[in-house]
Amino acid sequence: MTGYSGTPLPQKLGIKPGLNVVTINAPRNYRRLLGTIPEGATFSDCLKSDSSFVHVFIKKRSELAKRLSVLREKIADTGTVWVSWPKRSSGVHTDVTEDVVRDVALPLGFVDVKVCAIDEIWSGLKLMVRRTNRKLPPIKVDKSILRRSSS
Repeated sequence: MTGYSGTPLPQKLGIKPGLNVVTINAPRNYRRLLGTIPEGATFSDCLKSDSSFVHVFIKKRSELAKRLSVLREKIADTGTVWVSWPKRSSGVHTDVTEDVVRDVALPLGFVDVKVCAIDEIWSGLKLMVRRTNRKLPPIKVDKSILRRSSS
């Protein structure tokens, strides 16, 4: 479904072909909101270690803190966590705002990189693990460059 900007929601969220999207507390109409999804994209509500894309819907700050703590441990270092909360104009009772999401997420090692409207009820903030908090893979050195040339 095309959002306010005219950009399809899967594109705004970064849903790519073949991606497994883990949803937590998603509204019943989530798949309908997305409209046409990229080929091979799948959806699950099962969070695994090294999940690369999670979209969590939150109404309470206390739940946000618990969820983000778990997600920080489970998300792949280069993964994406979208946190969505009800807009004030939605009429849905919530104590979560964009600022609250940042207040909770930043101390956990996340950084916010994008904000978007999901629909008329939900807003979303895209989080990623801050680069300085990512585990670095071991560097593989080509040992041939370490040998001195005998010429």
